[in-house]
Amino acid sequence: MKIYKMENFVGGWFMGDFEPTLLKTKDFEVCYKEHKKGEHWDTHYHKIGTEYNYLTEGKMLLQGKELNSGDLFIIEPYEVADPIFLEDCKVVIIKTPSSPKDKYIIKEEE
Repeated sequence: MKIYKMENFVGGWFMGDFEPTLLKTKDFEVCYKEHKKGEHWDTHYHKIGTEYNYLTEGKMLLQGKELNSGDLFIIEPYEVADPIFLEDCKVVIIKTPSSPKDKYIIKEEE
């Protein structure tokens, strides 16, 4: 058995086509994220990847829709991710294919 610490992986991403990783693959990426209530997260989209998300704990808004613990949601390419964390949240994310540079930040108007 091999044992690893999540703190040694970048941003919670622990499988995919990047380093460090538990499994190097171009097929998908896997991540576990914890977000604090009120945390700012960049509004963004992906051109290639589809994200499959499982909100294991908390409450958030995404695209103006309320998501609660136990909700699963899919974000397709070019769909905007604009999360607002209403409570502390824990999310499991699977993105396919693995394309680490496929994140496009939408700059907020000043």
